[in-house]
Amino acid sequence: MKPTANCTEFTSAISVAKMRESDAYTIANLVPSKWLMYRAAMGICTAAKWRGKAIAIVTGSGNNGGDGYALACILADNGIPSTLVRVSEKFSEDGKYFYDRAMQKGVTDSRFTAETDLAQYDIVVDCILGTGFHGAPRGAVADAIRAINASGAYVISADINSGLDGDTGEAALAVKSDLTVSIGYYKSGMFLADAPYLIGDLVNVDIGIVLV
Repeated sequence: MKPTANCTEFTSAISVAKMRESDAYTIANLVPSKWLMYRAAMGICTAAKWRGKAIAIVTGSGNNGGDGYALACILADNGIPSTLVRVSEKFSEDGKYFYDRAMQKGVTDSRFTAETDLAQYDIVVDCILGTGFHGAPRGAVADAIRAINASGAYVISADINSGLDGDTGEAALAVKSDLTVSIGYYKSGMFLADAPYLIGDLVNVDIGIVLV
């Protein structure tokens, strides 16, 4: 049985609402949102070794997907190919910006379907759902989570494991990661309920978000 996180980590964790409030304040007063997204992707990039690996970045429709598109750009800039596997045709505003840049850089683009084989990749990056998700994943999102878990690849979750509640740590269905790269601050749900059994290694990267 995997132990829970230590007391120091837990007491430094914040709620999803506090994270959103702090993110909004930072964007409004200090750092443009696209630059924060790029910093988040850079934090994910520096947390793992990518060169020589077959990489799939599985993206959703929100800013968590945007982190994946920005990561694909950074990898491409460093001569490391990756494949985008999009679960949705929708984009956030910043996500679309980095998706377009990734396309300009020649990143391979694909849509997730029932035939998508993630077992061919050494690393699969989970960028489907963010910290604000509650409830049970459905449809293509649920299928993509199951495919990630069945892939046998080294799984990296961006900010939080898709399907995991950022406040309660509960999950009806969630990605099981080898590494989760929390962005800005740890979220309380990362240390509660189902989370310790779903998260492998856990690190946090500071991207300049001011806590308010």
